[in-house]
Amino acid sequence: MDKISINIAKKIQLLIQGEIIPYGQLKSKIIDQMIDDGILKIKLQGRSRKFIYRAKPEAITNFLSSSLGINDLNTYINNIENGETRAENIVASSNSKSSLRRTFKGFIVNCFSPIEAKINGSEFIIKPQEGTYSYIHDFENFRIPPHTLVIGVENPENFRFISNQTHLFGEESILFVSRYPQSKDLITWLQSIPNKYLHFGDFDFEGIRIFRDEYLQYIKNRASFFIPPNIEQLIIKYGNKGLYDTQYKANTSISLNLNNDIEKLITLFHKYKKCLEQEVLIKVN
Repeated sequence: MDKISINIAKKIQLLIQGEIIPYGQLKSKIIDQMIDDGILKIKLQGRSRKFIYRAKPEAITNFLSSSLGINDLNTYINNIENGETRAENIVASSNSKSSLRRTFKGFIVNCFSPIEAKINGSEFIIKPQEGTYSYIHDFENFRIPPHTLVIGVENPENFRFISNQTHLFGEESILFVSRYPQSKDLITWLQSIPNKYLHFGDFDFEGIRIFRDEYLQYIKNRASFFIPPNIEQLIIKYGNKGLYDTQYKANTSISLNLNNDIEKLITLFHKYKKCLEQEVLIKVN
């Protein structure tokens, strides 16, 4: 039995390429799993029509590799069409009846200074060595001091070089978190704790959409979106016009139900016809 049908495999291929596909054409347990994990998104058109699109293409390829052993989707599709459905170089699992699985759960964390935490009732200190992170697997039983600010970092490079960005954040106790491997584990944990959450993402329409759809709707007034005080100067000097042009048409209603600071940020996007990637903040420092 194939791990995914040829029809669904080809639809996933289109999603990776950026296509938006009606939900009715993607009826599959694997598709539902990717939606649950936040890898695929649902977009409503009108009152009832649902469409599926992907957030980031690499999230789909990582999922196919880690959960299904499919390391090259194009070759997988070609092998099925040619009758080579068990090609070992594509499907790594030796068990042809293996089911969908999660290789990892949890998320990675980082910090400027040591944080006293508890996991499964035992105390420990979070203090990653420079160049390393701590991985929280049993997140259901992971607790930090209630005054510690949790900052979610979208970009891996910003997460790696947080020491270059100390000037951006004034709080004494900060835990930086990343949702990769991409799943709902991080938001599930955030819902279980009282701590405030600050979203540190790209300063563009997609970054705001991720904050709104994946964080704000779940943790409400505990969530806020980080905007540096000199954001206008940064957009003028380092803004990306292509990023604005690519994202604008797909996000015309992104500002609905958001606060004044985000509304002002969106106004700057339109004023200069530019958006800004968060990696700039590493280079500026």
